[in-house]
Amino acid sequence: MILVFGKTGQVAQELRRRAPDALCLGRDEADLTDPQACVQAIRTHRPDAVINAAAYTAVDQAESDEDTALAVNGVAPGAMAGACADMGVPLVHVSTDYVFDGAGETPFATDAPTGPLGVYGRTKLAGEEAVRNAGGVHAILRTSWVVSAHGKNFVKTMLRLGAERDRLTIVADQIGGPTPAGDIAELCLAAAAQLRDDPAKSGTYHISGGPDTSWADFAREIFAQAGLTCEVADIPTADYPTPAQRPLNSRLDNSATKAAFGLDRPDWRTGLRDILNDLGALKP
Repeated sequence: MILVFGKTGQVAQELRRRAPDALCLGRDEADLTDPQACVQAIRTHRPDAVINAAAYTAVDQAESDEDTALAVNGVAPGAMAGACADMGVPLVHVSTDYVFDGAGETPFATDAPTGPLGVYGRTKLAGEEAVRNAGGVHAILRTSWVVSAHGKNFVKTMLRLGAERDRLTIVADQIGGPTPAGDIAELCLAAAAQLRDDPAKSGTYHISGGPDTSWADFAREIFAQAGLTCEVADIPTADYPTPAQRPLNSRLDNSATKAAFGLDRPDWRTGLRDILNDLGALKP
């Protein structure tokens, strides 16, 4: 049995779709602000593998709520990893491109120096370090720009605004890989299964959709596939200030993931079609 922390998030819902026998725990069953609740859940259910798909993802809110973000993103994963190490159970932990500083234009390799720009990235990096330091079998999966038919995300926001307005201004100097949550779930399950058979695959991996694009061009593709005529005007990040600084370069090198788990970098345009189809928004 696979134990999943998370029930309503984008990746967790895709895990539930692909692994209906997995036990997915929501906040009411395992609150990540209480790390010992996570430890107790693992000890009680004695799973074959654990996937942590839960996180504090409110990037801007984290700037004024660091204690909660650190508890959820940093301390809880470390507690999970410790319990898993004690029981000899592999842990798959979902992380983020925000652990990097976003400098340059080269895709970040898994061993590239980290340098988070804000609280969210710092707390996620703390979680990564805690998982590694626990000494158990693990896979840390960094991803970027997660989208799906669930929850709040860029695709759903663009569909709403694109139907309401004739023109939108969208940031064009942040470059990265939109990543369908379904593809992240596939990798989580593959990693969990393969780590049980080959613990030597423990390590840090990247999954991001290709090809790399800007938010503005991503919006254009959403409108094209959905049949919306909304115009997109490019703007720089400086014209759209937010409490938390966003990385300009969110490109991730996925080669280690392909080598270890045999999964190609997902094409986000194909994933987008699937998402729009799920939402009933795909152009006929």
